[in-house]
Amino acid sequence: MRPGQDGRLRGVRVRKDLPVSAAEKEQAAAAGTVRVSVPATSANLGVGFDVLGLALDLSAEFTFEPADALKIDGCAPELAGEDNLVWTSYLCGCREFGLEAQPLHITESCTIPASGGLGSSSTCVVAGIAAAQALAGLSLDRERTLSLATAIEGHPDNVAPAVMGGLVSSYVEGPTTVTTRWVVADNLRFVCMAPPYRVLTRDARRALPAMVPTSTVSWQVGRCLAMVSAMAKGDPDAIRACCHDRIHEPYRAPLIPDYQMLHDVAHENGACTFLISGSGATMMAIADGDERAASVARAVSEAMPTLWVRTLRASEHGTMVRVTQ
Repeated sequence: MRPGQDGRLRGVRVRKDLPVSAAEKEQAAAAGTVRVSVPATSANLGVGFDVLGLALDLSAEFTFEPADALKIDGCAPELAGEDNLVWTSYLCGCREFGLEAQPLHITESCTIPASGGLGSSSTCVVAGIAAAQALAGLSLDRERTLSLATAIEGHPDNVAPAVMGGLVSSYVEGPTTVTTRWVVADNLRFVCMAPPYRVLTRDARRALPAMVPTSTVSWQVGRCLAMVSAMAKGDPDAIRACCHDRIHEPYRAPLIPDYQMLHDVAHENGACTFLISGSGATMMAIADGDERAASVARAVSEAMPTLWVRTLRASEHGTMVRVTQ
């Protein structure tokens, strides 16, 4: 990922000159290898536009090792330079925590589709910030990590569940990102499907109306609260009843050519709701239990063989960091 896409790294200046003393190299080497695991996330969940986010049990893995010069493996060559989003987020983390930045060998291993909608950029941002703390011998400060990640990404709805795990609501108050977290019921399954094309975040934003009637806001707020309760209880009937967005999905669905077809197929095969994950192009069906989820996954795969399809559970772990000598 490159910084600057969709306005990321707002107001953050990245230093490219990194003078490193022998003592600093020795200190970094003593930290050993840092491994960071960050979950994929789905933002909005239909009626929770720009508020709700869910961590899923599919992760991006990152390894950080002290090096004599920056080296990045596991991504496209054009993304392996000094403007790599993991690296620039690491630099931001060093500045936030008052640490000396060191050259690193970074290895990325990410199976999250790049078509957008499952928080792949958030995993890069959070991993870089977490690595800065770990390489300095600090434990992960989730609150400060989240606030800095929000400043880099420009919004918290993906980074909040990526850091915290579970189902998270979030909002920004000054320099702080405030969250509330719920545990998702174990019976719910999330059938994620990514088409072989992208929807640019800026296009998805431009599709939204400039003004929303107060009646629509009331409709949405009530159903957002009901959705949180239904997810925590694992109540498929309540999810089916409340998950009807009026703020963003009616305007974004036309940007995804296969949305309506997959929506209909998913509902015909047992989904209790079908929604756009984030701003797309990834979509997600929620199903009650393994059998219904398997039916949905099989049906959408047959309807569109080029889909990337995974049946996932909610992840309660959030970002995990491991340091080895």
